[in-house]
Parts: sequence; C-alpha cells; structure tokens
Amino acid sequence: MSTNTLPAALAEIVEDFQAVEERERLQLLLEFSQSLPELPERYHDHPELLEQVVECQSPLFISIETEQAPEGTPSASGPVVRLFFSAPPEAPTTRGFASVLHEGLDGLTAAEILAVPDDMPEELGLTRLVSPLRMRGMAAMLGRIKRKVRGECPLGA
Repeated sequence: MSTNTLPAALAEIVEDFQAVEERERLQLLLEFSQSLPELPERYHDHPELLEQVVECQSPLFISIETEQAPEGTPSASGPVVRLFFSAPPEAPTTRGFASVLHEGLDGLTAAEILAVPDDMPEELGLTRLVSPLRMRGMAAMLGRIKRKVRGECPLGA
C-alpha cells in the first residue's frame, strides 16, 4: 500500500513508523499511547454511550459522533467524524493503536475514513513485534469505526 492512498495525517503516522528501525516502533507506539485524549466529560457518567470493541485483548471502548466541519476547512461542506476512545493506562499497546487511529482519522469526513484500506494497521510495521491477536484488535478498531461511520453518516449526508 502506498501512503498516498491514506489521509494526510494517517499517512504521516505510517511514514513515521516506517522511518524508524523495527525495534524502535514499539517505543513509538508507547509514545502514542501517552497522547490518547481523555474522554469528554459527557461520557464520564454515561458509559452506555461507549461501545466495547470486544475483539481487542484489553478493554477498549469507542464512540463516534458527527459534527459540521468548521468554516474555512476543506470539508466545511459536510459533516466530519469525531472519534472518542477509552482504554486503560495498563494497556499501552491498545491505547497506542487507539491513539494512532484518533490522530489519523479524527475530524475527517465519512468518505475519507471509509477509503482507508482495511490492512492499514499492517503498514505500521508491527506485525513481528506484537502478537497476531493484538494486530487483529487494531484491525477490529478500524473495522468498527468504518461500520459505525457507514451507519451514522451515509455517504450522501
């Protein structure tokens, strides 16, 4: 896969992972785990608004919202997708994957997210460093995002 088929922010993240030696990629993933944004306060008392990604080895919860893009942005003509993740600090791999997806996809349109290839997680070059179960967990996160986006923001919206 060429990174020019990815949205710009996600392509940059993939390039960052590919630019470092394999053994340094886990450290980069751990750095991402530390930058996963906290959930907005409206979710603190309403865990039912979050959906668990059961394919993940560690507890991971996600919520997806749409909002109108700010005026003056390229996607101002339509809604953008906002992603919210909850993963425990003691699950740095899961948090790292969630943070990569948040940084790479949050604020994009539904069409941009749906165009991301399903095998994008493999492009991070972590397949020999983390278990196949963890890689399936990241692929499941991306798949869940896409399913939710398809359901909540039809492409005609």
